[in-house]
Amino acid sequence: MSELYLNRLDAAISKTLSQARIVSTTLPDCHGLQLYLLNADFPQAALSPEEMYAALHEPAYWIFCWASGLALARKILNEPELVRRKTVLDFGAGSGVVAVAAAMAGAKRVVACDIDPASLLACEANAALNGVTVELAGDFFGLTEHYDLIVAADVLYDRANHGFLAAFLERAPEVLVADSRVKNLSVPPYELQEEVEAETLPDLNEFDEFRKVRFYRARRP
Repeated sequence: MSELYLNRLDAAISKTLSQARIVSTTLPDCHGLQLYLLNADFPQAALSPEEMYAALHEPAYWIFCWASGLALARKILNEPELVRRKTVLDFGAGSGVVAVAAAMAGAKRVVACDIDPASLLACEANAALNGVTVELAGDFFGLTEHYDLIVAADVLYDRANHGFLAAFLERAPEVLVADSRVKNLSVPPYELQEEVEAETLPDLNEFDEFRKVRFYRARRP
């Protein structure tokens, strides 16, 4: 099964990066959690025009474990009471690292939500890699059910996405957001909880400021 997932993920990324490979990577300080990610020795040569176009129009966010996702996964695994016996929706799941962490930490049910079909494939593959089960969903607004907790990592880089914050609280009494791009989120009732250090994998040599991840929490009034 793992070989089948690898083949499908390699096929998905080859459309954007012809020289890329997907490899199984054990995340640091994550209780053994593994992800299928871009190979760390990926050649940094200039992309072809076709690859550049594909990278801009169909970005493969799922081939990285972004700093905020890594930080939120670590938090959930170290504080399993955040998700234990709860129904959890991971919005903008990307690689599925947070969804997988929630399942590993004892969540009753986990839904990984992302509009990118390749991302949902990665979520499915990464759940199988870690021996857990997550459900898959594409359109957040196509879902009608409610959840105990909604989590989201690195989805606020575009201010247009801030509108989701109110929608989250309509679907869940509690929301936990991790973000390395927004220093001061002024959207009540979201409040800054803490700031931690984390890194993107494979390493993108990002500025130090993007290694500072902030957790914002909101509870429905």
